[in-house]
Amino acid sequence: MTLPKDKQDVLDNITNDLKIIDNVRAIVLGGSYATGTATDTSNLDIGIYYLDKEPFEIEEIRSIAKKYAGKEEPVVTNFYEWGPWVNGGAWIKTVFGKVDFLYKNIDQVTSTIEKAKNGIWENHFEQQPPYGFSSIIYLAETKSCISLYDPDKIIEKLKSEVENYPAKLKQAVIQQSLWSAEFTIWHAEYFAKKQDVYNIMGCLTRAVKNIIAALFAINELYPIGDKRAIECIESSTIKPTQLKQKIENILCADKKTIDNNITLLKTLWNETVNLSPGAYKPFYNL
Repeated sequence: MTLPKDKQDVLDNITNDLKIIDNVRAIVLGGSYATGTATDTSNLDIGIYYLDKEPFEIEEIRSIAKKYAGKEEPVVTNFYEWGPWVNGGAWIKTVFGKVDFLYKNIDQVTSTIEKAKNGIWENHFEQQPPYGFSSIIYLAETKSCISLYDPDKIIEKLKSEVENYPAKLKQAVIQQSLWSAEFTIWHAEYFAKKQDVYNIMGCLTRAVKNIIAALFAINELYPIGDKRAIECIESSTIKPTQLKQKIENILCADKKTIDNNITLLKTLWNETVNLSPGAYKPFYNL
């Protein structure tokens, strides 16, 4: 991690203020600065960890957010105001750039990791655009985050739990994602006969999203979000050739090209199935 001095100073100061709040159990730096993909305009993403039965006071978070905000009033939420997965936090515009606080429920993170180790995961579509929030993102954030304050070694322990990609999770994601894609393609062909553009476009994007999820699992990579998903798979070891171009060809569609778009999608799906021999078996014969 390399931060400009002004941002490093802000990060240090905020961390020192946050860690004296009662019931703040750990603090991390996440986001693009943790993954090494930051640009000059990237936000500082600060994760604030707490126990479900002993949460910190939101007003104390609000006070710190106001301390570092510039002219604009910061946005500070209550717990789970943003939804069941992106718990809540704050958006702060400082004179040195944007800073985001993200609340992290230790019990929920721990439970999600344990479920993932047993092949249980979910995707909450309504949580955030464009494709929702995969519970596996918790594992990605845990693995990539940089510990700033961890007196009880909570972050250290969580990191040890996600160091290796769980075998049961790999199989579950490949199987479920490729089945969802196959089932979606089947529906796309039905909608194509009716020239139902609204549903065809939904099927194209849904199936591509499922294929990408499968490719992350095939490469034993935790997806951290949709922003750089294609870029991440493109730099991975196991992938279809010219993946980005193929996806763009599939998704650039209109009424005149729909049949060809679906054909290209089926080809990409087959390529992905073949990249993990024996891992996928359809639930039903379509």
